[in-house]
Amino acid sequence: MENLLDVKNLSIGFHNEEKDFFAVKNISFQLRRGEILGIVGESGSGKTLTALSILGLLPYPKAFHNPASSICFKGTQLLGNPDLKEFRGGRIGFVFQEPMSSLNPLHTIEHQIAETLIVHRGLSPRQARAEVLKLLKLTGITNARQRLKAYPHELSGGQRQRVMIAMAIANRPDILIADEPTTALDVTIQKQILDLLLKLKNQLGMSVIFISHDLGLIRNTADHVLVMKSGKIIERGSCKQIFEEPKENYTKALINAHNIMKLNNILSETVVADVKGLTVRYPLKKNFWGSVKEYLYAVDNVSFQLKKAQTLGIVGESGSGKTTLGQAFCRLIKFDGKITFPGLREADFRKSVQIVFQDPYNSLNPRMNVEQIVGEGLNVHFPKLSPQDKKQKILFALQEVGLRPESAVKYPHEFSGGQRQRIAIARALILEPQILVLDEPTSALDVTIQAQIIALLQDIQQKRKLSYIFISHDMQAVRAMSDEIAVMKDGKIIEQGQLKQIFEHPRQEYTRRLIKAALYNVK
Repeated sequence: MENLLDVKNLSIGFHNEEKDFFAVKNISFQLRRGEILGIVGESGSGKTLTALSILGLLPYPKAFHNPASSICFKGTQLLGNPDLKEFRGGRIGFVFQEPMSSLNPLHTIEHQIAETLIVHRGLSPRQARAEVLKLLKLTGITNARQRLKAYPHELSGGQRQRVMIAMAIANRPDILIADEPTTALDVTIQKQILDLLLKLKNQLGMSVIFISHDLGLIRNTADHVLVMKSGKIIERGSCKQIFEEPKENYTKALINAHNIMKLNNILSETVVADVKGLTVRYPLKKNFWGSVKEYLYAVDNVSFQLKKAQTLGIVGESGSGKTTLGQAFCRLIKFDGKITFPGLREADFRKSVQIVFQDPYNSLNPRMNVEQIVGEGLNVHFPKLSPQDKKQKILFALQEVGLRPESAVKYPHEFSGGQRQRIAIARALILEPQILVLDEPTSALDVTIQAQIIALLQDIQQKRKLSYIFISHDMQAVRAMSDEIAVMKDGKIIEQGQLKQIFEHPRQEYTRRLIKAALYNVK
């Protein structure tokens, strides 16, 4: 079988004042036509750097390759090639991990997808529009024609990721590099996207490099697997061999970390939040006089109670209103209805109700170091705190989420996606809130760190009697965290109940589909 890609002795280093540091160390692998190669490993293992090097996309000016490094596509050397434009988006497609950072906020979805069609295939604007519509429908975006003029900020996280996938497959590339392509997607769309990628692979003979921390997805898609740790490939083999007969203890730990257990909480009957008739709506159409004729109901008349030390899991497909519900709960957007917090003083609301956002890169200020980011809330709510006490609290918060003290002086761009999410969690926990809203808190994390973060959140909840609203498309994470689950669809809660009842005896067909799709990922 023909080798499309041949990587030999690839080393990726970074210049600094003291000595050069190598993040990827002398790795070699091949990608054959029609093959899916899975690359797994913890955050910081070098997976994404390896993928970015293939198309010369390393974003760091101090990055360099060892002279012995070689990346050949069909015999053409890509490292240092001045004509990489021909390959980027044409012969080799790339789906990035963080869609909000990769999509241009000033251009519509149609413009961004059509651009690559016009550049690489020479289509006219009319032809490009027809092709864009097909791609949007292929990747599961509803009301595709109405979405053509939408901007990235008007789409949910999952919808933005689907636009990225549509752009990557637009020119039917020989190789598709997918860096965490399903991170922001709910389980049903995950399965649709994976089925789509497999269909395109078979139809076009396309090869795929699939980078993921979700071992369930790799197990269901990959032909061969590379396991990376600390910049090295420590194990490789067929998918069956890696998952059924792993040799390395690290590989075994990755596989075992997928089984996260739910702790038995002793629930209190004390209500800490009472939500009644919560509604968030946006105007769609106005008449000549400016009066609104039609609204989009992102959250439609939702009611629930949150009790002390309870975790309420919110699940549903992308666009169902989960994130909007969380933002309204935290009073970050306007809403109708009533939210009361019995026993909580209004003056303490901002520090007592904290939120961890879905996209850590865009929620962290790139001009502030970690110490400034994590300590910002202390400046606002505890202005009289001494510098020594403040420093001690910051370092303890970083330690709680698994970051070293020296991380405090670094900036967000110096961390992997998973490490950035841990910074965001530390920022929320440092104020010792009573209620924590977690919007996809594990979506950017590899499985071992997912397990650590969930164990951390469980431990903190047990010690501090915190209440969580846990928003996620990852049904396994929801199952590990939640005492009660609310299922959302089209802005409404269509089913709500205790964890066991929802997973073992769901009443709604929609809920059954979500659970079935989640089981697909953990075969």
